[in-house]
Amino acid sequence: MGILTNCSKNEDFGTIITESATEVMVNPMSNEAFAMGNFVAGAHPTSGKASVNSDKTVLTFKDFKTDNGPKLLVYLSTNSSAAEFINLGDLKGIEDDFTYSIPANTDLIKYKIVNIWCVDFSVSFGHAELKK
Repeated sequence: MGILTNCSKNEDFGTIITESATEVMVNPMSNEAFAMGNFVAGAHPTSGKASVNSDKTVLTFKDFKTDNGPKLLVYLSTNSSAAEFINLGDLKGIEDDFTYSIPANTDLIKYKIVNIWCVDFSVSFGHAELKK
């Protein structure tokens, strides 16, 4: 178990407790999806699709594209301002298809926003809302 802390634009601090992520070996391109959403622009143009497989273990980006920036992370968050979030790691690239492991027992009803978060400027480059 770990504790993650973030700082928003207004200097308020948010803290969440999360299970450690472990790599899960599954077929991320399964035709069945638990939830899906389209990326929309935030501080920068961002597009593509996000989906979670039916086992709720893998987040997949399809036809993803955003701008380059300093320290971009992928968050599952409660809202687009990342008040509460689970860090899935560094953004793997600014254009392509990517997969990320989702920690076991993640509540995807609560953490339904996929956020491309710029740590240095505390802004969302773009986000997708996961819907069933």
